[in-house]
Amino acid sequence: MSPWYLLAAIPVFGLLVLVHEFGHFLTAKWAGIRVEEFGIGFPPRLAGVRRGETLYSLNLLPIGGFVKMPGENGETSDANGAYDPRSFGAKPAGKRAIVLLAGVTMNLLLALLLFTTAEAIGQVQFRAAIGSVQPNSPAAQAGLLAGDQILAIDGQPVKYWSDVTDELTKLDAQVSASAKTFPVTLIVKHANVSGPVTITAQARAHAAPTVGFLGIGRDSTNPYVNRVPIWQAPAAGARDIRDVTVGTVGGIAQIIRGQLPWNQAIQGPVGIVRDTGLVASSVPQIGPYWLLYLTAALSLNLAFVNVLPIPALDGGRLLFIGIEVLRRGKRISPEREALVNLAGMGVLLLLMLLVTINDIGGAR
Repeated sequence: MSPWYLLAAIPVFGLLVLVHEFGHFLTAKWAGIRVEEFGIGFPPRLAGVRRGETLYSLNLLPIGGFVKMPGENGETSDANGAYDPRSFGAKPAGKRAIVLLAGVTMNLLLALLLFTTAEAIGQVQFRAAIGSVQPNSPAAQAGLLAGDQILAIDGQPVKYWSDVTDELTKLDAQVSASAKTFPVTLIVKHANVSGPVTITAQARAHAAPTVGFLGIGRDSTNPYVNRVPIWQAPAAGARDIRDVTVGTVGGIAQIIRGQLPWNQAIQGPVGIVRDTGLVASSVPQIGPYWLLYLTAALSLNLAFVNVLPIPALDGGRLLFIGIEVLRRGKRISPEREALVNLAGMGVLLLLMLLVTINDIGGAR
């Protein structure tokens, strides 16, 4: 893969952040809140332009974005405890909740749009046929050969190469975190052999995509496009949202149960950039389906993470509003809320650092 494909992560990240923050921006304007700055990335600032009361900025650290509103942490504007009437803190709890949820909502809508577009454009499919076998791989040791047609995996019929990867991924998810291998029974038709044969291979557990569970590559000859009719594409996009959500929740459950090591399941910016580059490099051969799908999945995951009740995230701020409602309008002190959010931001940055170190180590 050419390193230039890694640059595809810039428009992908930019789109996700822009859409998320634009949701906050629009609803803040609707609620009558003064927006002091709309920033892409985090300071230090690289460039900015002011339009009216809002500064639109491009910042150095490409790890997110922000919409700066006065009174975000409940702070008042004078010694008597009065609120600036156009501050975030001056608005009713309902309007503040809408502003906070707008970013998540926009990411969900973007995910639906991208999934729908991907399904309408169509996915290039390949036969469930082996095009290459890595030397000394599980496949080579089991006697699989280039040209073999895979008919079933552990009793599940497969037709496309994507079916092969899906079934292997499902089997891998069922083995323990400490497992090195897991058995896979394949029904295979060898080239120039009349009938199918059954082969058992010891697949690599929790294998990196560049290595693979079996060490086989697809046969890329005779591809065709499997597209959904345009009127059915929104429903297919909604199913994609369901599938990605179920997969995300299932992965978290596996981490909690100790079935899947966190460092193999969670990616940070470095890992996402690497995967985005890999997917982007395949666009000339197989079209934009998987790049659109990946961007949609990232948008969905961004929405999921932001709605979690973690301080410094939208969900954490919603938690404070929920506590305020339960206390019948009595707010937590601005100093305490700011301190909790600052601590939450510190923990998030530490986690991002750990995940980034793991991403870099995994790339070696």
